[in-house]
Amino acid sequence: MPHKQTVLDTIIGQGMLPLFYHEDKELSLAIIKTLYEAGVKTLEYTNRGPAALENFRYLKSQLKDLPDFYLGIGTIKNTKEAQDFIDAGADYIVCPTVNVAVGQLVNSLDMLWIPGCMTPTEISTAQGVGALLIKLFPANVLGTGFVSAIRELFVGQHFMPTGGVEIEEKNIREWFKAGVSAVGMGSKLISKDVMQNRALDELAKNTAEAFRLIKLCK
Repeated sequence: MPHKQTVLDTIIGQGMLPLFYHEDKELSLAIIKTLYEAGVKTLEYTNRGPAALENFRYLKSQLKDLPDFYLGIGTIKNTKEAQDFIDAGADYIVCPTVNVAVGQLVNSLDMLWIPGCMTPTEISTAQGVGALLIKLFPANVLGTGFVSAIRELFVGQHFMPTGGVEIEEKNIREWFKAGVSAVGMGSKLISKDVMQNRALDELAKNTAEAFRLIKLCK
């Protein structure tokens, strides 16, 4: 498995972390390959359905030959889920909350742990467990003003808003101006339309636009 700093550098370098789940493993694979061809070197598959673990194992088996590609797993809520996906080959772990036991497990393996935080206390707790990158969730509730208000309390900490980030210049510019290191991109990038209609050309176009805006706004 890659060292946590390598994955962190990859996420920050691309400026965004795509995330999605679909119960169809073949469609999931097609989506990931489309994102990779559009320049995505790492993304988060989310643990949001009964097929997630089986799908993840399949995806890892099919993606092992992609150069410098890292597949993380998100929506991890306890140590059993974390261990199951670590055993399945997860390159890093993303959580919706600050679960200290999960953080300790992941960090003991020198893997990147990305916990979800909503308050300064949660951020401080996450830092105490070694979180190098913190997910601000839900970002549409917290807003850019939250980052601006707390960033001086946590100098050097990397933040990534997730939930409601738009593929729109004003929105992306405001997040990076506030001080985030990357943005999480879920349904605004990998939309229901993309998944329902297998609109992979649309996905490739949206990804290129997201990269253009991030480069412009960082």
